[in-house]
Amino acid sequence: MISKEQIAVEYKQIQDEICTALEATDGKARFEEELWERDGGGGGCTRVIQNGNIFEKGGVNFSAVHGQLPDSVKKALKVEQNDFFATGVSIVIHPNHPLVPIIHMNIRYFEMPSSFNREEPPVRWFGGGIDLTPHYVFDEDARYFHGQLKGVCDNFHTDFYQRFKVWADDYFYIKHRNETRGIGGIFYDRLTATDDIGWQDVFEFSKAVGRTFAPTYIELVKRNRNKAFNDAEQQWQYLRRSRYAEFNLVYDAGTKFGLETNGRIESILMSLPPTAKWIYDYHPEPGSEEERTLSLLKKGINWA
Repeated sequence: MISKEQIAVEYKQIQDEICTALEATDGKARFEEELWERDGGGGGCTRVIQNGNIFEKGGVNFSAVHGQLPDSVKKALKVEQNDFFATGVSIVIHPNHPLVPIIHMNIRYFEMPSSFNREEPPVRWFGGGIDLTPHYVFDEDARYFHGQLKGVCDNFHTDFYQRFKVWADDYFYIKHRNETRGIGGIFYDRLTATDDIGWQDVFEFSKAVGRTFAPTYIELVKRNRNKAFNDAEQQWQYLRRSRYAEFNLVYDAGTKFGLETNGRIESILMSLPPTAKWIYDYHPEPGSEEERTLSLLKKGINWA
């Protein structure tokens, strides 16, 4: 059985790989690193990149924390045990260019030892996923993005992509706006070993999701970073960022878990954009690219 310490070490390596790739792509900004400790057990490494050639604000965070779960979290997770261990890598990148998309990625592992009956195995699972939030939806980019994710999923299980794609559509959904946060991707939680996939393969899948992030996103950056844009398109970018902020503050499970387990506030709220705007009762011009983008922010689109 893979140990939680081994999982944390390999996740930390993925953080290093991604930061190196993103710095090379930006060409100017470098990640600032801050090591932190959590009251109650464990800690992490927060890395933030700001004011670069293309990345206005982004974070690639690693954490490995342990301790006692608050009752509210135990209730939400439907578990009885108190002790927990959690490790993962979480990424959000906000570009300064309205034609380059926002992206989010997370891979994580959660473990709780057996409680009263020591013959029972511990509770353990993997979770994570990648989703894309374009300010403007370009069909070719959307097909490329989902094709990359489908390829990773198909290497491990024939039904992973479709199952996790539907899960992402449902999860990254802004209910009060009746729209998806972006064009989705994949999302999964409580993924464990089954009769047709073992623990090592589940862990390898988690790492493969993490390692598909950099090449996939860098390709999308390269496709769009040199395109011209105007002020109206940048204002639209700020409006789309506000939707991103709404989702993370209202619905995001990782934000809630971090706050309720006494996580580091700066690392948890790293996902918020540097600038966003809310305009009262805004409606895009009929027939505009903005209106078209809104029409594509819905569940069930088969991009792959």
